[in-house]
Amino acid sequence: MVGSKMDSPLAQLAIRFFVGGAVVSAFSLLADLFKPKSFAGLFGAAPSVALASLILVVRTQDAETATIEARSMLIAAFALLLYASLLSHGLLQSKFSALKGSVSALLVWLAAAVGLWYAALGG
Repeated sequence: MVGSKMDSPLAQLAIRFFVGGAVVSAFSLLADLFKPKSFAGLFGAAPSVALASLILVVRTQDAETATIEARSMLIAAFALLLYASLLSHGLLQSKFSALKGSVSALLVWLAAAVGLWYAALGG
């Protein structure tokens, strides 16, 4: 859709806003179906914004760009899972304070994200 009104940054922002809002609402509705309610956080904003961004890329860019975006999202999700797992395990075992644990896990997240991104996408 080169040269269309969708190319303007304001139009893309509006699409992300409306599609993201619709997807957040759908995920919130889905989350209400599950117990415990703390599980609902898994269906929060991050997946919705990622889907809205991916839909926008699919509509305005080529398939190769959408593929790179999707792979980047998967890499970021895995790095976040690693961060959360490491931090929660360390805090539950009382091996370190919240500040030390957060900083340490953040460094692991950064290394995992950059390393996986470089390995998967060729840096």
